[in-house]
Amino acid sequence: MSLAAGCVRCSAPVLPCPDHGEGPALWRPPEATYDAFAEHLAASRQFPTYLPWPISPGWTVTDFAAVADQAGRPRATLTCTSGTSPLDGPVDVVVVAEEAGTGLGARCARSRYDDPGAEIGERPPAAKVRIGSQSVSLWDVSTHSFDGEFDRSVVAGEAGGRWLWIVLRPASALLLLRDDWILRDVSHVGPQLVELPFGAHRPAW
Repeated sequence: MSLAAGCVRCSAPVLPCPDHGEGPALWRPPEATYDAFAEHLAASRQFPTYLPWPISPGWTVTDFAAVADQAGRPRATLTCTSGTSPLDGPVDVVVVAEEAGTGLGARCARSRYDDPGAEIGERPPAAKVRIGSQSVSLWDVSTHSFDGEFDRSVVAGEAGGRWLWIVLRPASALLLLRDDWILRDVSHVGPQLVELPFGAHRPAW
């Protein structure tokens, strides 16, 4: 198996994590390849794996991961697609679907809290995406940075009874979501996945 286990809440490559103890395992490949993605989908069966669809020309799938509890049940998935935009230069788009309390979205967002929180629905949404026939509202999520630089924009909402996070770097790339974005659950797409572009740099999160 090419997927390696690590901590959900930090970059520690071992379990139990010295800082966060025992918990669900984060399964992530050393590099994004088609074969590793097939392993990812097998490990996260019955759980959605979302990608922007269709992937724009010149963009590639640069990372993905899955979280499973000690019984092997999936609790979260992550994908990252990377490319360029005329206004922002290099852009990373991280999409996380997770059960409440998992903490993977919060790690990527650098949020202080595990979940976006119920209060996000108390103000107008910052963006919307489409998943199948469903329009999903997303609200901006406040983040913090240890180095004082706010390098990302984060929006989150609820899709299919789970939290959906989208993290965009740089922060200005949030404007990309004003175009009617579509996310597709690729867990059951099949042969079309052979045409997905993989590779390029693996972003840190």
